[in-house]
Order: sequence, then C-alpha cells, then structure tokens
Amino acid sequence: MSASCSMFSQILKLIPRTDFERIVKQTKAEHRSKGLSSWSQFVAMLFCQLGRAHSLREIEGGLKSCEGKLAHLGIEAPARSSLSYANAHRPWELFQQVFYGLYETVAARVRAPRKFRFKHKLVSLDSTVIDLCLSMYDWAKFRRTKGAVKLHLVLDHDG
Repeated sequence: MSASCSMFSQILKLIPRTDFERIVKQTKAEHRSKGLSSWSQFVAMLFCQLGRAHSLREIEGGLKSCEGKLAHLGIEAPARSSLSYANAHRPWELFQQVFYGLYETVAARVRAPRKFRFKHKLVSLDSTVIDLCLSMYDWAKFRRTKGAVKLHLVLDHDG
C-alpha cells in the first residue's frame, strides 16, 4: 500500500513546528492566552486560504469534517468564536515572521534557471458562452427558452 501526502501537509512540512514555537515565544503571541493555540490558528487560517473559505463558519465546518486528520497535526477544529477572538487579538507579527521564514526556505530550494522560452509560437484557445435575451435576438437560440452565443477566442502571445 502506497502512502500519499496531501498538498496541505506538504506545505505544513515546510514550516518546522520548533521554528514556529520559537517565533511564538519571540512575538509573545500566546501571552495570557488559553484555549486556541497559535499553531491551531495558523493551521485553520492556512486551511482557509487553500480551501478558499470566505467565512469563519466555512472554516469551522471544513475543519470539523476532517477532524481525524487534524489529530495528526495535534489540533482540534476550533470554534468560530475562538478563531474570531484569536484573529482579532493575536499579534500579526507572528504570521509575518512565519511568512518570511517560509519565503527564505522556499527561495533557498529554488535555483534561478535560465529564462524559459517556447520553441514554437504560443497561442491560447478559449471558449465561453455569452448569454443573450432570446426575445431580442431570436437567431441566438441556445436552449428552448434561452439565447446565447458561443465565443471561441484564439490569443496570440506575441502581441
């Protein structure tokens, strides 16, 4: 049986927990805090970004749906109120330093290769449907009660 690693866990592996805890102590992010840890807040906010969640309710629901996997990260799904309070009161410098540490890690792994060029001319093809009013454009019958035009676009990247 082969093991797979999600994109979420691969990103979290780039941020060593010991470095994160060191930054938490430097910024005093958990001074007088009880309940939600900075690591739990960070995992929830990373989940929010990667999952394109737009509200605390979506974050809470998404994390609760995969609680078994969260146990491996050493956290529980946070409540909306705890997450809201942490977002309002934790110092932003914590996450700034985590970002710059991650940036340095990734930048060190990436070599600056020579500039990439395509051997052949590059064109992109796209198609989309533009809705029209069927009563005004009777020739644009798309469905029984809907009018539309399908547009095919070829984009030449030479300019």
